[in-house]
Amino acid sequence: MIPSLAGQLAARRLECRRTRWAATAELRLRYTTVDFAHAVFEYPLTIAAESDPFVLADGSELAEGAFAGAPGAGVGLASLRGVDAAHLVLADVDLSPCLFAGAVHLDQLRLEGACTFDSPPSPAGRRRWSLVRFTQRRVLAEEHHWRAGRAGAVRGWNVAVLGAGRVGPLQLAPVYRALRKAFEDGKHEPGAADFYYGEMEMRRHADDIPRGERGLLTAYWALSGYGLRASRALAWLGTAMVATVVLLMAFGIAQDTPKQTATGTVPAGGGEVTFTIDKDDPKNPTGERFTGERFEKALNITLNSVVFRSSGQDLTTTGTYVEMTSRLTEPVLLGLAVLAVRNRVKR
Repeated sequence: MIPSLAGQLAARRLECRRTRWAATAELRLRYTTVDFAHAVFEYPLTIAAESDPFVLADGSELAEGAFAGAPGAGVGLASLRGVDAAHLVLADVDLSPCLFAGAVHLDQLRLEGACTFDSPPSPAGRRRWSLVRFTQRRVLAEEHHWRAGRAGAVRGWNVAVLGAGRVGPLQLAPVYRALRKAFEDGKHEPGAADFYYGEMEMRRHADDIPRGERGLLTAYWALSGYGLRASRALAWLGTAMVATVVLLMAFGIAQDTPKQTATGTVPAGGGEVTFTIDKDDPKNPTGERFTGERFEKALNITLNSVVFRSSGQDLTTTGTYVEMTSRLTEPVLLGLAVLAVRNRVKR
């Protein structure tokens, strides 16, 4: 029988580089940053953060005076590079500084409890008037390092520490993909959505994709945040609807409703009279265009376009093309918004 190891430790840092774990083990830690770079786990290993002070054999609590200045008793993981994570279980561990590139079987990594990751820079940490805003999501430390090292990088991304190495989108996309699967297997769909967003961001910035595919990914990102940001899709939908209403009021709705006219020919010798029913072409608007009546008509046309319906309103040539465009774009934007809501709330 393979023995099982269990240990409790309160320390600033625990170095386990290139170690081999030949038995099932559980480490319960406090105040510790652990480095497992290139370690080998032959059997399951659990790393867990202990929320309460350790109790000694005599019933007293372990003295922690040496950690009086520490911000908290949490446990952080510094590196999993070169690790086979198939046997690794992490519970309540801070993964914001962790380096994942080079690890294998990350899709089998088990994350229990409140395992936290880093996030993009928030507006509060930068100039308030800056127009640059980052979607709040779970972000790997290595994405922070890559973005901080780019030309013209926005302030707030964390610079790589000495020895962290340098990786880019090509290396990070598979990492995000594997972690996404790990969260999906754990039925944590909102968390998996964050890693899907990161995977798509790395694909969009990778050097090995064709320009056309990059353009499609950029459009997908701009319109709906890769189908994950309902507010972005709804903002574009609102903008498209306002533009449609304005264009219809200005150029699309005819000046007056065209009237039908009837013309007939009476044969010289008598007999049947033939009438031809015709309708005037819609006239381009002149004079006052932005009136309440025209707004109501334009709004009705726009709302019908969102759900693929035709309003039956008499339109000018320009108005016809505006309605055709709105009937194509606005339902797509509405669909992206619905997709984004579903992806964020499904379990």
